[in-house]
Amino acid sequence: MKRHNFSAGPCILPQEVFKEASEAILDFNNSGLSILEISHRSKDFVDVMEEARSLALELLGLEGKGYKALFLQGGASTQFMMVPYNLLKNKAAYLNTGTWSTKAIKEAKFFGDVSEVASSADKDFKYIPKGFFIPSDVDYFHCTSNNTIYGTQIKEFPNTPKPIVCDMSSDIFSREMDFSKFDLIYAGAQKNMGPAGTTLVVIKEDLVGKVERPIPSMMDYHVHLNKASMFNTPAVYAVYVSMLTMRWLKENGGMAGIEEQNQKKADLMYSEIDINPLFEGYAHKEFRSNMNATFTLLNDDLKETFDTMLKETGVNGLNGHRSVGGYRASMYNAMPLESVQILVDIMDELERRA
Repeated sequence: MKRHNFSAGPCILPQEVFKEASEAILDFNNSGLSILEISHRSKDFVDVMEEARSLALELLGLEGKGYKALFLQGGASTQFMMVPYNLLKNKAAYLNTGTWSTKAIKEAKFFGDVSEVASSADKDFKYIPKGFFIPSDVDYFHCTSNNTIYGTQIKEFPNTPKPIVCDMSSDIFSREMDFSKFDLIYAGAQKNMGPAGTTLVVIKEDLVGKVERPIPSMMDYHVHLNKASMFNTPAVYAVYVSMLTMRWLKENGGMAGIEEQNQKKADLMYSEIDINPLFEGYAHKEFRSNMNATFTLLNDDLKETFDTMLKETGVNGLNGHRSVGGYRASMYNAMPLESVQILVDIMDELERRA
């Protein structure tokens, strides 16, 4: 039975990537060695790292614009600490749109004053605040572009002369935009890019080295920039699979092509949620995420039937986050439109049976 993986992460990746990555486990580049055992200092892997860093900048349209790409470890959660460690001198502004930005705020407070410029906690994070003021005395403004748990996504980012830092863990490489308005972007790999284990950081080179506090080497962006992401042993396999995924994305229309596909999937999913009387969307319509559609089944008596139908059809990973409940259809870049159609057909069939 074909499985349709709607898991929020670690999640679906392209089948072509799985195939090539699995072959490399047995024999990488006809070397007779596995990608899992080659030296991270070997030319074969240095080439992988350089291509991965280059592809990240190319896809984001940031080549030749003063940015560098790093592949680090510790997930986005480490970036919650690493960002203020390197950038926060006195005060930072944070937009609170959910669990992950709340965690980022908590870590930043260890390093300086944090101004929470706006929050959607008053409505259980069902929307993205608008029209907020970013103080002129902050060192940077931090936001989270997509909220996997609540199914919201920032559609328009604020204009500010202050450096903008954005956690794009769950919608990196999913849509076109002017990425040069961001001074630092970070993203855990395990959504749209690769397996868990590495974290992409794209940073303006002139942003680092501004704080006076001593920074431990592993937490210092300047150290990692000088060592081209090779200060310590990188997550070799995770970086390799991320490189393959970025190759796949480039070969399949890049950001413009994938945004078109992602919009088709989102339109199909939300159309069913809105017209089917058995279901209700969680996030406010204006702020709905194209990556994570969150919704509830209004009649609990139908839950067992619905869950059985999902299982029998091979739909996997649809349960909502424990803090929200309901269901969550994560439709990352590698999710085919056909899988979304199958889920929609099940929801439609449930309505006919009810």
